[in-house]
Amino acid sequence: MKGLREALDAEARALGFSDIGVCRPDAMLDRTIPGLTKFVEAGQHGDMGWMKDRMTWRSDPTALWPDAKSVIMLAENYGPDADPLPLLEDRDTGVVSVYAQGRDYHDLVKKRLKRLVRWLVDKTGAEIKVFVDTAPVMEKPLAEAAGLGWQGKHTNLVSRKIGSWFFLGAIFTTENIAPDKQHEDRCGDCRRCLDICPTNAFPAPYQLDAQRCISYLTIEHKGPIPRDLRPLMGNRIYGCDDCLAVCPWNKFAETAAEAGYWARVELRRPRLDHLAGLDDATFREVFSGSPIKRIGRNRFLRNVLIAIGNSADMTMVEAVKPHLSDPTPLVRGAAVWALSRLLPADDFAALVKPDDDPDVIQEWRLGAQPPPSIS
Repeated sequence: MKGLREALDAEARALGFSDIGVCRPDAMLDRTIPGLTKFVEAGQHGDMGWMKDRMTWRSDPTALWPDAKSVIMLAENYGPDADPLPLLEDRDTGVVSVYAQGRDYHDLVKKRLKRLVRWLVDKTGAEIKVFVDTAPVMEKPLAEAAGLGWQGKHTNLVSRKIGSWFFLGAIFTTENIAPDKQHEDRCGDCRRCLDICPTNAFPAPYQLDAQRCISYLTIEHKGPIPRDLRPLMGNRIYGCDDCLAVCPWNKFAETAAEAGYWARVELRRPRLDHLAGLDDATFREVFSGSPIKRIGRNRFLRNVLIAIGNSADMTMVEAVKPHLSDPTPLVRGAAVWALSRLLPADDFAALVKPDDDPDVIQEWRLGAQPPPSIS
């Protein structure tokens, strides 16, 4: 349809999207299929079994919807109003990833996508499917093929126009729209994102071992976090922004215009001891409408207690003690570990007693051991 693409671009930007591009559904098959296969076979997806279960659809959009002729990729800016990295120095407060400090992006992006879809259907009558990070779609390779940016060495998408802070949405359609040129890699020799990672989650440039990634550990991982990684998490209690924040292309980043992405006051510098006091009902109330709600109170408290253990703040001990009798072993174990880090060995042994859960017993045994001598 003559003039459709220009009108589509104008409508997308009028609705608030930061950028738009178009690609073919099969644009990146030469990379997505072998890349995802290697990632899963190496076990680097961790607990994310859904990546393996739907690998055929995820690696090949043409299998997800064979009738689709075009994929419209949209970028939506959620840029913060300040650098989040200095918050890592305030060890008595918890750090929440920038994307999760406001309202759930799934809801906000999907509403905007649906408005654009209604416009497109009115114009073309084409069939449409909309995706926002909740279906087996590899948005980042498609966005690169559509010219929105490139997957950097940290595997996240980078844009020359808006930096690193943006969400992606995808519209699959039967309408045949001329594709854009694939974006070229502009990382050059830079490796800031690799060097800053506190857990060394990048085995090599452009490769991620999710099992070592703090975002994965605090959000997707369901069990106890490996003991060797806990001290490296610092005060990060939901996600991690380090590799995004240091990207030099953020010189083009702007603060989000959408008020829904602005940080809630209670999540800018939340005190860890206050967060440790949340029961299930209060957790659900505080994080209503937030992506944090989906991990549940137990995993959230696990993260908070680990951050308290890393705080070196003895005033936090009283906030941890009640969780020694928490009904959930995951929380009890994290509480034992936190106290083993905060209390002198004798005080810890006098306060914390063995549990009947194997994981908690292990935490107690290791926590009761004197720290190794330093020669």
